[in-house]
Amino acid sequence: MHYDQLSSFQLDALREIGNIGAGNAATALSGFLTGGVNMSVPDLQIIDISKISNILGGPENEVVGILVKMSQDVQGMLLFLLDKDFTHLLINALLNERIQGFEDITEMGISALTEIGNILSGSYVNAISTMTDLTIWLDPPQVAVDMVGAILSYPAAIFGQMGDKLLFIEEDFFCGDTTVKSHLLIMPDMKSLETIMKNLGVD
Repeated sequence: MHYDQLSSFQLDALREIGNIGAGNAATALSGFLTGGVNMSVPDLQIIDISKISNILGGPENEVVGILVKMSQDVQGMLLFLLDKDFTHLLINALLNERIQGFEDITEMGISALTEIGNILSGSYVNAISTMTDLTIWLDPPQVAVDMVGAILSYPAAIFGQMGDKLLFIEEDFFCGDTTVKSHLLIMPDMKSLETIMKNLGVD
């Protein structure tokens, strides 16, 4: 099964997982961001991986990539892509450190982003597990600050076997007067995607 073979019912089921996962994430982020966090309705797309870098400002645009591998009943990975504004908001809230650019991120900042990776990945994986009754384990997040093209090269190499399409979720988080954008790639392997669909009752 490839993403571009999914029916409208299957896409609606994935969209509901995205909605619940984003709601979980907003609730979790509200725990340490002053003023709480609200979110837009997530925009879920099945997208060609070659187009993702353009959405994120081009292959040479710098972002924070947080990669989390999934195992047990679902094999694959999650990749969060955070722009400078979102990264600044998180680091300022957690460490009271202001960054002008990614070069200002300290080791403590990387540790904070790793914890954010745990929170965000848990938010979405809990949504998948709850709706499918599947057991999913998460590896510790790997955090990288690099150009979009470089960060995307790893999942592109792994998931090129599945075809050119990936599941891409984009949403806006609102914290006080600040709006930041989150981008997430959810990448179960082919067998796991079939298992998810079967347990959702839309195989």
